[in-house]
Amino acid sequence: MPQLHLPLFPSGATEITATLSFCRNAETVTYFYCGMPVFSHDKDDRASFRLITAQLHVTSGAKQADLARAFGIPQINVKRAVKLYRASGSAGFFAERVYRGAAVLTETVMAQAQSQLDAGTSPRAVAALLELKPDTLIKAIRAGRLRAPVKKTTKPPPVSLRKPSSPRPPAKALDLKLTATPPWDALPATLAHA
Repeated sequence: MPQLHLPLFPSGATEITATLSFCRNAETVTYFYCGMPVFSHDKDDRASFRLITAQLHVTSGAKQADLARAFGIPQINVKRAVKLYRASGSAGFFAERVYRGAAVLTETVMAQAQSQLDAGTSPRAVAALLELKPDTLIKAIRAGRLRAPVKKTTKPPPVSLRKPSSPRPPAKALDLKLTATPPWDALPATLAHA
């Protein structure tokens, strides 16, 4: 006759299934299987948490819904962790993220654009010459990946060569003020002489 195994969990442990639980003590989270500690990690170690969540589903048979409910996380997070674990194993949780490189502004294109900008060509003209969107080039200039072209400045002409400024015509508002009666003249005669 098979013997029943009674799971014994430490006090304060949160039950995930009949045989799985976890307990948080200060800065460490410890996972128990049938009362035996199987894994522990720092409370802020997100990669280890995702790893053990996936392992508990794959190796211990815990349901994804039970894991999500016990940890208070969305079930899609558990599904993504399980998918990563099955695809890459435990190394997938600790690998550096792969970022997509520059698709349009590669090193050669940036060098060509910078040489055109240094020659004094406007950013929009450089974008048209290199068959880029103008916003892409302007965004690279704002981000500091490219140096903006130096704007050519002209010196103002000497003061003696300037045309004399023409007098401004009188404003209509001034004409109205001169013709309008002041408000104190419109007072009733009894108040004006008092």
